[in-house]
Amino acid sequence: MGTPALAQGAADYSAHGPGEARPQQIPASNFAKRSEFSFTRLSPDGRAIALHVDTRLGKFLAVLDAADHSLQRRYTLNESDDVEWIRWAGNTKLLVSLSKTGDWFGEEARFTRLLLIDMSAGTVELLGNDEPVIEGDDVIFVAEDGSYALVSVQHDIRDYPSVYRYELVAGGKRIRVQDSRPGVWSWHADSNGVVRLGTGWRRGRLGVYYRSGPGDDMRLIEKIRHDELEDKYWDIAQIVSGSDTGHVLHEGPSGRVGLYLFDFSTREPIEQIYEHPEHDIEAVLFRDGRPVGAYFTDERDRAHWLDPEYAATYARLERSLAEEQIWVISRAEDDSRMLVWAGGEADPGAIYNYDVVGKRMDLLAELRPEIDIGLLAAPRPIAYTARDGTTIKGYLTLPRGRKAVGLPLIIQPHGGPYGIRDKLDYDDQVQLLVNRGYAVLQPNYRGSGGYGQAFYDLGVGQIGRAMQDDLDDAMDWAVAKGIADPSRVCVVGASYGGYAALWAVIRNPERYRCAASFAGVTDWELILKYDRRFFSRDASRAWRARIEGEDAFDLDAVSPYRHAESLTRPVLVAQGKKDDRVPWSQFRKFTRAARDAPVQPVELVFEDEGHSFNEPENAQKWFEELTAFLAEHNPPD
Repeated sequence: MGTPALAQGAADYSAHGPGEARPQQIPASNFAKRSEFSFTRLSPDGRAIALHVDTRLGKFLAVLDAADHSLQRRYTLNESDDVEWIRWAGNTKLLVSLSKTGDWFGEEARFTRLLLIDMSAGTVELLGNDEPVIEGDDVIFVAEDGSYALVSVQHDIRDYPSVYRYELVAGGKRIRVQDSRPGVWSWHADSNGVVRLGTGWRRGRLGVYYRSGPGDDMRLIEKIRHDELEDKYWDIAQIVSGSDTGHVLHEGPSGRVGLYLFDFSTREPIEQIYEHPEHDIEAVLFRDGRPVGAYFTDERDRAHWLDPEYAATYARLERSLAEEQIWVISRAEDDSRMLVWAGGEADPGAIYNYDVVGKRMDLLAELRPEIDIGLLAAPRPIAYTARDGTTIKGYLTLPRGRKAVGLPLIIQPHGGPYGIRDKLDYDDQVQLLVNRGYAVLQPNYRGSGGYGQAFYDLGVGQIGRAMQDDLDDAMDWAVAKGIADPSRVCVVGASYGGYAALWAVIRNPERYRCAASFAGVTDWELILKYDRRFFSRDASRAWRARIEGEDAFDLDAVSPYRHAESLTRPVLVAQGKKDDRVPWSQFRKFTRAARDAPVQPVELVFEDEGHSFNEPENAQKWFEELTAFLAEHNPPD
C-alpha cells in the first residue's frame, strides 16, 4: 500500500471545511463517564439479555426481558470483584468470570474464579478452589443444555492447570478429566467436549500434547524449539470431534496467516480455507462447527464472511445504521434477535437490540452517553519514512476550527509494545486533547502488530533506541508538513507509551516541551524480574531476549529511573497503586530518583486503581490533571 493521498500536503489533512468555528469544549467528565451497562449477552433462545451494571450504588448482574428491557433478575456483586466476561450456559444459567487483585509473593496479581447463577433453581455459587489462583476461569467447553462445563484451572497457585468437568448445579460434582502437564497452560476440547490437545513452553521448547479420541492417551507428539516455531506457526481455532482434523490459523507460503483445515495427528495443513491478500487473519467465527467469518485489520477491524447469510445480515445492518463499523456482538441461536454495536473512530458507539422477525431496532445503551458526537474529530491514516528508510504508519487527528498549520502537537504512542497497534478506532484521550486544540499523532512504531513478521522483528531489541527514533521521526514528519510547531510538542502515553513519553524528554529534551506518563515502565531490569513471576522459565527467557535483542544491550541505558536526576522538562507521572502489570515500585523508584533533578515531576496517585481506570471519577481526575498540565506547559493557544 502506498502513502495515503492525505500525505500529499498539509492542507489535505483538514477534516472539516474552511472557516468552521471551533467546537465548544466538552467537559472531561463527559469523556470519563461510561455506560452503566457492559458485557451484554443474549440468551440462546433470544428471550433474555444478561449484562453487568456498574453504578454509584454498586455493581450487580442484571437479566432483562429482551422484548421490552424490563428488569427480570438482579444479583449483587462485591465491590472488590471485577467482571471479566459473562457467558450463558443454556437458557437459564450464567457463568461469570470474576477477578480481583491480591498479594502474590509480595506483588500485586490478578486472581480469577467462576460464578454460577442458576436462575431456575434460584442459586448462586462460586466454582473452583478456595485458594486464589491466576487461572481459575478458562472455560473450554459448555454443554448445549447447560448441564456441565469443562474448565482449565490451577489446583493451586504453583501448579499448571488441569481440566475439570463441573456439573452446573448447586453443589454439583467436580471431576478431573485431564491432569496437568509440565509447561501446559492452554488446553483445547473438541466440539463434543473431549479434551484433545494441550500446548505450553518447557525447557526452550513448545510441547504439543494430543490424543485422537476419548479412549486414547494424551501423548507428547512434538517439541518445537523457539527458533523453529516461525516455520510451524499455528493457532488452534477448532477441533472437530470424531476426527483428527480441525481449523487453525497458520502461516502459509505467502508469509501471511490464513485459515486452514489442519490434521493434528500429522501437524500438517490439509487445505487453505481463506487467506487475505494483504493482512493476517487474527480470529475466526464459528457457527455449528463451521467457520463463517475471518477477522483481520487494515486501518480498522474488518471481516471476510465465508457464509452468505452472515454477509447478507451485515449488508442489511449497514443500510440501517450509518456508522463506520457495525458488529453483531451476540445473537439468538435461530437468529431471531441480535445485539448490535455500531460506532466509529469519531463515535464511541451504541448497542442496539435488533428484533429480526419484527424488523425493529431499539437502543439498549450508549457507550459515552454524555458526549455530543457532533463535536468530535475523525482521525486519518498517515505514513512517513523513518530515518533508516522504514515506512511507519499511524493516525493523525486534527482540532476542528483551526488550520492544519503550526499546531501544538501531542505524540501519543500506544502500549504493549510488541504486537499491539493503533487503528481507526474511538479513543477518549485523543478526542479530549483534540477538543482542547491539540493535534494528536499516534505512530505505529516498529514492533507494532498488524504489519507482518518483518516489521514486528524490527522492534526486537530496539526499546528506547530505534523504536524511540520512530517517535522523533513522527514529530519531524509533522513539522516538515507544516502541521506542527516544532517548539510546541509533548509526548503522552500509558504503559509502554508512558515509558516512551518519559524517555522522550530524558533522551531528547531539546525536542519536547513536556511529557505525561500513566503507568509507565521506568526500570526495565526491575520489570523483567517482576514479569518472571508470571512466565515459565523459558517464556521469561524469550521475553528478555525480545527486549534485549541479539546484542543484549544494557537496559539501564534506556531506563528513565536511571537518568531521572537529569530531568529538565516538566513531566506528569501517574500510577494506580493496585497495578498488577506495571507495579507501584516502578513509580516510586522514578519519583525518588528525580528528587535532585532540576525539574521535579508532578505526581498523581490513584489508591484504588490498577493498570487502567475502573472508576469514572478517577478517569475524570486524570483527564483534568492532564489537560491542566498541558495547558500550563504547552498551551493550545
